[in-house]
Amino acid sequence: MPNKNNQYFQRKKHKGPRTNFSIKSPEVQVITADGNNLGILNLNQAISQAKDNGLDLIEISPNANPPVCKIMDMGKFKYDQQKKANKAKKKQKKMELKEIKLRPVTEIHDYTFKIKNAQKFLTKGDKVKFTIKFKGRELQHSDLGHKLMDKIKQDMQELGRVELEPKFDGKQMIMVIHPL
Repeated sequence: MPNKNNQYFQRKKHKGPRTNFSIKSPEVQVITADGNNLGILNLNQAISQAKDNGLDLIEISPNANPPVCKIMDMGKFKYDQQKKANKAKKKQKKMELKEIKLRPVTEIHDYTFKIKNAQKFLTKGDKVKFTIKFKGRELQHSDLGHKLMDKIKQDMQELGRVELEPKFDGKQMIMVIHPL
């Protein structure tokens, strides 16, 4: 167990707002649980006011001069903060990058099947990355890849826009489409 004289001793990191005696300012702006402003009070007076109501003094705005504190229940305050964080997290939409791999000689049925999947991904709000792989001598016929990419652009026109124009990356051609 480390002692306080040890240079490696670390204080606990403070999480959340300061409460009661951990508030550093000698004077604070106090707001009651109902939302009434009591004005600027001495820290000890503010804490005793909170204790009389069976509540805590919580520092809401530490950067204000003097800091703004509210008289409320710390457990309820933490619970409300957690609910707000969860609600904000729930509303976020995480966009994924889905990849569809093709060849320059892909048959029509396979092409339509993959395009339908790409359209599903775009309607769900995901990006779609099209990759055309070239093998051997197919690399000499890069115009087939460009034609296929142009056809894909036309088929995806209603649901998405091209974010990354078709370009070569080694032996493959890449294009990324972003949902509208």
